[in-house]
Amino acid sequence: MQRWGRVVNQAEANPSVKIAVAGSGYVGLIAAVCFAELGHQVVCVDIDHARVAALTAGEVPIYEERLPELLAKHRGRGLSFTTDLKKAARDSEAIFIAVGTPQSATGEADLSQVEASVSEIAASLSEYKMIVEKSTVPVLTNRWIRRTLLTNGARAENFDVISNPEFLREGTAVEDFLYPDRVVIGADHARARELARRIYQPMIDGSYYRRADRVPGARELGEGVLYLETSAQSAELIKHASNAFLAMKISFINAVSNLCELVGSDVTEVARGIGADERIGQRFLNAGIGYGGSCFPKDVRAFYKVAESVGYDFELLKVVERINSVQLQHFMKKLRGALWNLRGKKVGVLGLAFKGGTDDVRESPAIQIVRTLLAEGCQVSVYDPAAMEKARPLLASEPELRFAEDSYSAAEGAHALLVVTEWKEFAQLDLERLRSVMRYPVVIDGRNLFKLERMEQAGFQYHSVGRAMVNGFATEKGGQR
Repeated sequence: MQRWGRVVNQAEANPSVKIAVAGSGYVGLIAAVCFAELGHQVVCVDIDHARVAALTAGEVPIYEERLPELLAKHRGRGLSFTTDLKKAARDSEAIFIAVGTPQSATGEADLSQVEASVSEIAASLSEYKMIVEKSTVPVLTNRWIRRTLLTNGARAENFDVISNPEFLREGTAVEDFLYPDRVVIGADHARARELARRIYQPMIDGSYYRRADRVPGARELGEGVLYLETSAQSAELIKHASNAFLAMKISFINAVSNLCELVGSDVTEVARGIGADERIGQRFLNAGIGYGGSCFPKDVRAFYKVAESVGYDFELLKVVERINSVQLQHFMKKLRGALWNLRGKKVGVLGLAFKGGTDDVRESPAIQIVRTLLAEGCQVSVYDPAAMEKARPLLASEPELRFAEDSYSAAEGAHALLVVTEWKEFAQLDLERLRSVMRYPVVIDGRNLFKLERMEQAGFQYHSVGRAMVNGFATEKGGQR
């Protein structure tokens, strides 16, 4: 069922819902502050006592735009933090499960944290509660949650299990939550659908977007969001299928970029032409070093593992995964082609996060590149505007690694500079200053941040993805011209 605009009269009489959110990671914390922003009473639960204490004190544990201001606005008012899941569940009408579902050794999603949370919640279900899957989980997880609740003593009439997948991009997660493309609710019973509508009513009827104190967003939603009601199984599939499709777009344009290099074409021109087709669109057609982060690698593999479990070989997604892995090897080949031998070379690296706008280094291609450089005997200087502290524990034991103070410090004395995260500040570097501090004017750009003509004029040997190499220093005074 698809709904636009105003749908629930009861919600207007009783708009505020008591909500518990299990998990204070990227998904849980964003959901908690945004539900509070919509006017609900929210308690966010985590087993990490230090993290709960920090959040209670107003400290922000992750780098995310607009999160600090929302935490300051609602902390101690509509938003609180605790380690007591049983009490939080007992005092709430809706319980959102937003704990981690990391990839297991076999490739499937590890649902042990989901099971542990559900088992603890079961003891609190003395009256009706709506249990909401917010974590990314395989299809049919809702049935396992229901079975776990019943096994642990909960009565069937005291709960419903629904799916409400998140579609958040790290770096813009608050805006993505409050100004979404769609809200998906997978619920099989009327009472759960009614309660879910109460929670999202300010977004459904557009009233939130008319508030003077709203978080501003680029999307115009005065008439309300697109609100989709489906079965629980369909909602679970929508989430995995969405992420897998976006990963496929990234791998597709990266494969095209390799072909562009072989035939002398420019992938940015090709992508612009492809994306002009409204059936395809421009987003996720930026060639680079591949996808990373906490979602795409895990979700692609988990999706084809789910397919295998029900007897379908989703071979397309295995190819998507393989292309993503090969893209990193292709990037390193560019560096070897520019420097010949890597042992003993000094290499600057700009970026550690898996993408710009976040401090998340999980499954980051940048971390893999740094480790490869160190394994091949390079001296490496790295800089990232936000992800240095998150990366230190992953790389701290490496004696040939230096964490630089800024981009120019990372490039100082370098035989080559690698750009591996698309931070805006990297694209705005003073190229003359950059060249003056480098030993060799060699830049390997895995994010296509610079124009070819500008890099040639600045005197760089510049390698990017899916575009021709330019050799600016070979045409300067004293060079080959």
